[in-house]
Amino acid sequence: MKSPMSGSLKALAAVGLVAVAGVTGAVLERPEAKAQATAACPNGGLSLSPGFCASIIADNLGHVRHMALGPDGVIYANTWSGQYYVNQPPPPGGFLVAIKPKGDGQAEIARFGQTPSDGVAGGTGVQVYKGHVYAEVNDKIVRYALPAGGGVPTGKTPEVVLSGMPLGGNHPMHPFIIDAKGQIFVDMGSATNACQGEAGDRKAGVMGQNPCTELQTRGGTWKYDANKLNQTFSPKERYATGIRNGEGFAFDAAGRLFVTQHGRDQLPALWPKLYPDLKHATELPSEELLQVTAGGDYGWPECYHDPFQKKLVLAPEYGGDGGKAVGVCAQKIEPVAAFPAHWAPNDLAIYTAKTFPAAAQGGAFIAFHGSWNRAPEPQAGFNVVFQPMAGGKTSGDYVVFADGFTAGKYRPTGLVVGADGALYIADDVKGRIWRVTYHGPANIKALAAASAAKAAGGGASSGALPVPPGATADQVASGNKLYHAQTCTGCHGGDAKGTPVGPDLTSGKYLWGDGSLASIQKTIQEGVAMPKQYRQAMPAMGGAQLSSDQVRDLAAYVWAVGHPN
Repeated sequence: MKSPMSGSLKALAAVGLVAVAGVTGAVLERPEAKAQATAACPNGGLSLSPGFCASIIADNLGHVRHMALGPDGVIYANTWSGQYYVNQPPPPGGFLVAIKPKGDGQAEIARFGQTPSDGVAGGTGVQVYKGHVYAEVNDKIVRYALPAGGGVPTGKTPEVVLSGMPLGGNHPMHPFIIDAKGQIFVDMGSATNACQGEAGDRKAGVMGQNPCTELQTRGGTWKYDANKLNQTFSPKERYATGIRNGEGFAFDAAGRLFVTQHGRDQLPALWPKLYPDLKHATELPSEELLQVTAGGDYGWPECYHDPFQKKLVLAPEYGGDGGKAVGVCAQKIEPVAAFPAHWAPNDLAIYTAKTFPAAAQGGAFIAFHGSWNRAPEPQAGFNVVFQPMAGGKTSGDYVVFADGFTAGKYRPTGLVVGADGALYIADDVKGRIWRVTYHGPANIKALAAASAAKAAGGGASSGALPVPPGATADQVASGNKLYHAQTCTGCHGGDAKGTPVGPDLTSGKYLWGDGSLASIQKTIQEGVAMPKQYRQAMPAMGGAQLSSDQVRDLAAYVWAVGHPN
């Protein structure tokens, strides 16, 4: 049977589909692809578990978030723009992308659906169910009818399945999953870090609201029906609570529902007296893998998971003492698995295909988006891990499966297992998609860790930077080291050229002062509670505990990168 996405290039172009090097909008030459074409096992620029290979099948797709598998092996991806990405203009065409992998390491690509001219900004969640592509957009879940057998939806105006989901705050995205019965399980991430209220969010010493009224509409999983149109969000459809930000959903072979949770931020920055050991506090709290059950309470905002004690403990906003007190957390549901702090688990795929070795069967692949909040330790994450699972529980230690995303140049966000059994990994910085396949022995007992990848290089050399009036070259050099050792790179990037949550420091444009050394020091010391153009607040001292000399040196470096020679 002829594929619904095959045909001549002329025919493909007629539906907005390009099949050249997996790139939309233009034919781009990838130097790395040339080198890989002659290799027996390409790696796509990544470090992978032994026996695995990777090829880049698509690039420059926009901010690709989650992916879903449809008929005939087509993969559908949702892309996002809007506030989270500082309103960066997306590629032309719809926010939804149909990707048809080909045997030559490339893919046919087509965009469809609504565009910015329709007043939308894309989204994260996407699923395929009963001949439709379901997608999150703004405050809605909508659906597009697929042609018979799959392919690219032709209608631009979707049907509305659910509307009125809460937006704004720390977590405005709505990832979701649909089971075989048509039940939609959708995340409503928290608006705040620890339910301190909008005015007190991320401010030192502010107690949490009790009760946390935010939990009526945020911080949990809601359930709806994929077979019904024009449903409206309300508190009564809450399925589970106490989940701060459940990004990645997956079912295992037995039908159990799992979700990844982002742990809360800034324990030492907001409560320094309770967490004086910064190296220890950097590893608090765990990122979590949860099994979601009806009526389950997973603890946020009252509790966080301590990886050293392997249990939930009371948060300081609710009377916690830095890790000893448990209180109400004894009645909350513990995670199935715990991972290093602040890695940001953004998607989950449980492997049930057959082309990977038996050691992968039933295990969980988790895409970590990377950290911004691990000072004084280096930022970390930016990888994909494999967690062995059996019977709904862990059956071994996790390993880093794919590494080398260069600490923020690429950030793993989406995962899907294709019809060919390959694992597809999406990045939401450059819009790149990797196809990972297995070519090793079939009888391995466990997946081994990928070889360690080198950390991304820092920004400009201090020797190449000017020195601000009243400072010294040594202070600029010290500030350079501080910038790359503290939380700065998580929001402003390793090259200081900005990210979706923090501005470009090299542009010479200043929103909070006149750009003088003194004004930059003041901004670092006080933080930015309510950004003018970005959704992520900047905590005082960037979330670290800096001395006055360190603030001076860091300001000197920031001034220097904003005044290139």
